[in-house]
Amino acid sequence: MQRGKNIHLYLMDGDVNGRIKCTLANWTGVVYKIPRTELEKCRERNDLKFSGCYFLFGVSDQTGKNVVYVGQAGSRKNGEGILGRLLEHKRNPEKDYWTEAVIVTTSDNSLGATEISYLEHRFCNLALDANRYIVKNGNDPNAGNITEEKESELEEFIENAKLIMGVLGHKVFIPLAQQEKITQEEETELFLTRTIKKLNLTIRAYAKQTNEGFVVLKGSMISPEEDNTISTSTGIRKKRKTCAIDKNYILQEDVLFNSPSSAGQFVTGKSCNGWVWWKTKDGKTLRDLENKT
Repeated sequence: MQRGKNIHLYLMDGDVNGRIKCTLANWTGVVYKIPRTELEKCRERNDLKFSGCYFLFGVSDQTGKNVVYVGQAGSRKNGEGILGRLLEHKRNPEKDYWTEAVIVTTSDNSLGATEISYLEHRFCNLALDANRYIVKNGNDPNAGNITEEKESELEEFIENAKLIMGVLGHKVFIPLAQQEKITQEEETELFLTRTIKKLNLTIRAYAKQTNEGFVVLKGSMISPEEDNTISTSTGIRKKRKTCAIDKNYILQEDVLFNSPSSAGQFVTGKSCNGWVWWKTKDGKTLRDLENKT
């Protein structure tokens, strides 16, 4: 059983939408969440001129999906460090997608070039594995060469940074559904089956309920057709067009929904009562499971 964590959040501007500084008891790490529009206010903060890693968060204009860029910056002779790198990004027209930055550094500027290279590499790959955000990095950062002792130390650092990142609202390292292969059909997993007679096709989708909502799992088959019974205000039509679905109508990513019915609409392409359509492998409906509890 995991122990509780004592996280300190300091609203630097007295505003929940402003700059936030985060620390964790008995940890030398420091995490800052800074809106793009507030970067200039940070010029006098020496700890933002240290070495560390940073994340640029935004939303894709094309797909509406969350995007992130993972970078690193070392201390510089001019004293600018991470802050200087972020100001360079702000002036770069090719990086106009981001609206806020999250900085991961230390209170004692103890991260050297090897350490920040390893952290950048791990953060980038963790974000790719979680597959929640579009990762804007063009190349896989180099992990560098570190000792096994240092690796163990940095992995603990990463776990704390992941925790705080989630508290700040970016679950960039957390998969939508922690799952085994769907062929194992766990008891808690839900299924939806629909036969489309005119296409001679039977679709089968898989889903799980999580603390965040209802997740349709990668590997589900999605109906190739849709009708006008899908509500135009739910965004389901847009998701069906923008989510990764291959030529065989197989979903290539986990997709989160607010309700089982919206998930059912996404899968079937038509109006759907998810409380009835989603079932366990022994035939119990989602409504049955809810009433049982």
